[in-house]
Amino acid sequence: MMDASLIREHLEVVGSDGKHVGRVDHVVGTEIELAKLDLGSGLKHHMIPLSWVEYVDEEVVHLSLTQEDAKARWREKH
Repeated sequence: MMDASLIREHLEVVGSDGKHVGRVDHVVGTEIELAKLDLGSGLKHHMIPLSWVEYVDEEVVHLSLTQEDAKARWREKH
């Protein structure tokens, strides 16, 4: 499983196609909460599971799903 300590606030999240999915707000349990104030998120908080994370580098969280797939499957926070 992904080491959640590598995922920091404000890191960009991109799909496997390199396209912007959102920005990290914070990690909650086994999910990443994406920042609400990001145009990629549609100005709403969305949750994505840590299991989608392929790897994390200095600036970016890379997902194993494309941007389109991630946005189709993410969960809106209520």
